[in-house]
Amino acid sequence: MAFSSVASAALQGLGVELIHVEADVSNGLPMFHMVGYLSSEVREASERVRTAIHNAGLSFPPKKTVINLSPATVKKRGPSFDLPIAMSVLLSVGSIPEHSLDGTIVVGELSLNGCVRMVKGVLPIVMRAKEAGYHTCILPKENTAEGALVKGIRIIGGASLKELCDHLNKVKEIPPAAYEEGMYCGDPPGSNLPDFSDIGGQEAVKRASEVAVAGGHNLLLMGPPGSGKSMLASRISTILPPLSKEESMEITKIYSVLGMVKRDRPLITGRPFRSIHHTATKAALIGGGAVPVPGEISLAHGGVLFMDELAEFQKSVIEVLRQPLEERQVCLTRSHGSYVFPANFILVAAMNPCPCGNYPDMEKCSCSETQIRQYLGRISQPFLDRMDICIETPRVGYEALNRKEKGETSAEIRARVIKARAVQNRRYQGTGIFSNSMLGVKELEEYCGLDREGEALMKRAFTALGLTARTYHKILKVARTIADLDGKERIASGHLKEAIGYRTIDKKYWGR
Repeated sequence: MAFSSVASAALQGLGVELIHVEADVSNGLPMFHMVGYLSSEVREASERVRTAIHNAGLSFPPKKTVINLSPATVKKRGPSFDLPIAMSVLLSVGSIPEHSLDGTIVVGELSLNGCVRMVKGVLPIVMRAKEAGYHTCILPKENTAEGALVKGIRIIGGASLKELCDHLNKVKEIPPAAYEEGMYCGDPPGSNLPDFSDIGGQEAVKRASEVAVAGGHNLLLMGPPGSGKSMLASRISTILPPLSKEESMEITKIYSVLGMVKRDRPLITGRPFRSIHHTATKAALIGGGAVPVPGEISLAHGGVLFMDELAEFQKSVIEVLRQPLEERQVCLTRSHGSYVFPANFILVAAMNPCPCGNYPDMEKCSCSETQIRQYLGRISQPFLDRMDICIETPRVGYEALNRKEKGETSAEIRARVIKARAVQNRRYQGTGIFSNSMLGVKELEEYCGLDREGEALMKRAFTALGLTARTYHKILKVARTIADLDGKERIASGHLKEAIGYRTIDKKYWGR
């Protein structure tokens, strides 16, 4: 047959567009022409494909060869079209049996020697292929473990073009990758992970961290240098609740697009903990590029994003977080389309109260009033309103550091977190809400009702602290989490007082 068509796929952000690679080999002057809205790296495939076919010991007739990648409205990028282009040519010249690639998606990069190299984004491609009704995916051998995470579709992995041709010609068939539960899971946590029991003192801050994780609330730690802010934040990952299989697949999909999964154990089974430096740009944080890719907030999806030395970040970088923190996703718009990336994470931030870090201890603080105001002014009130819990981390005394008995372990705290999350899962089953931090205004009325004493307390706090509507709702959500940790169905005044206590720090520092 002179004409052939092979199915492939193109990544568009986290989405996948199905592409048909058409080849027509006919009599005429020898040429290799490619069309279909191609980027420069796809145009270069013509040289890689011809050389790879020749070096694989397969025939490439000196004829007029035209390749079309449709639809022409979608720009094709990346090297993953090398293999389907080669397959379509070999199908046209009869080196591969007719109909052998029906119902099959093909992706892969080719080396000049005919080897098939791994590509990014295999997991979303295989998921889209299954959704579209394809029964087989032909992938690079190094990507088979990732592709096998999707059940119900046949995964064939080849190390070379010749090996795949032998398989399709039934000379030497390649057994499909078999999925086994746990076979491709990420490495289990090691025994040398940091633990909350390592921290002396700071019981109030540990409690705030537990409440934050139990309800999915954002957390701001504020205190002098050496008070343990970073040490506490790094241990939050040890009390995060386990991931469900659906959450694992969603997070692995993000990492797959960026080529950040392990070859042999690609499934991410632990919640992400991303710590970013204060020199990070807006694009690094929220994602970007001519063809946008996910940024750090999407890599932290389902887990924690830690911003140390918050006031040292550029103000524009901090402010760009406001919308994703509210909407739990980021939408990037370009002239050729819009891209939506998930961003449902817990933000943990740490900062000093002034440039030297010693305010309000005026005996040690060397900063002027103006310097303190300018430093704190880098954090706007709208951003502060999105931090559910704000707590001071005071200096740790000698007795706390030198005590012999250990505090609570991460395992003990995590057990309470899991129990509280289970309560929330049962309460919000079928609503699309997974934690108290996700409650909307309507849900607050239903699940966060206060008694008379609570109403009176909340009214006094609203006036005294100058709360906004957003901070008022944040206090109710945190109080709901505290009640869940306490095993109570109703929010009591004690739960509300603790939640209000987590909002006094911004009045102390920013309300001067």
